[in-house]
Amino acid sequence: MPIVKLYVSFVDGLNEWVGRIFSIVIVPIVLIAVLEVVCRRFFNAPTIWSFEVLKQLFALHFMMLAAYGLLHKAHISIDVFTIRLSEKGRALLDLFCYLIFFFPFCLIIAKYSYAYAAVSWSSREESWSVFGPPLYPIKSVIVVTFVFLVLQGISECIKNIYVVKGKEL
Repeated sequence: MPIVKLYVSFVDGLNEWVGRIFSIVIVPIVLIAVLEVVCRRFFNAPTIWSFEVLKQLFALHFMMLAAYGLLHKAHISIDVFTIRLSEKGRALLDLFCYLIFFFPFCLIIAKYSYAYAAVSWSSREESWSVFGPPLYPIKSVIVVTFVFLVLQGISECIKNIYVVKGKEL
């Protein structure tokens, strides 16, 4: 198996696995939200921790599923323009958009989010709320997210190159 096919297979499998694992995070999000509503409305005893925990869990869920969404083409696209194109035309347009918009954006965010997370780790940053959970782990997830997105973006570009060449992957 050529190295390119091995790369696509590995990255697609990795992001499929990561997506399935982190999709489960929605369960504690729902359970904690329901618990907070019950405590607040029925017992008049809101928790001090639920908002911060929910915010971080949702951020984890949202970010770690970004590459999974890219793998399954779940991100927003403007099909009005691409529906009239051939498969080869769509692949060329996708390649152009990945190279001009996607990769520069991801690389810039990855670079700056690394610095952002490093400062947070060095100061052991905590939230300013009463609960005060640490923020550095979730800020590190931003870096991981964009690394996974770049890896998946490369995989998508490889698939599009094969479509343009008219070959099977």
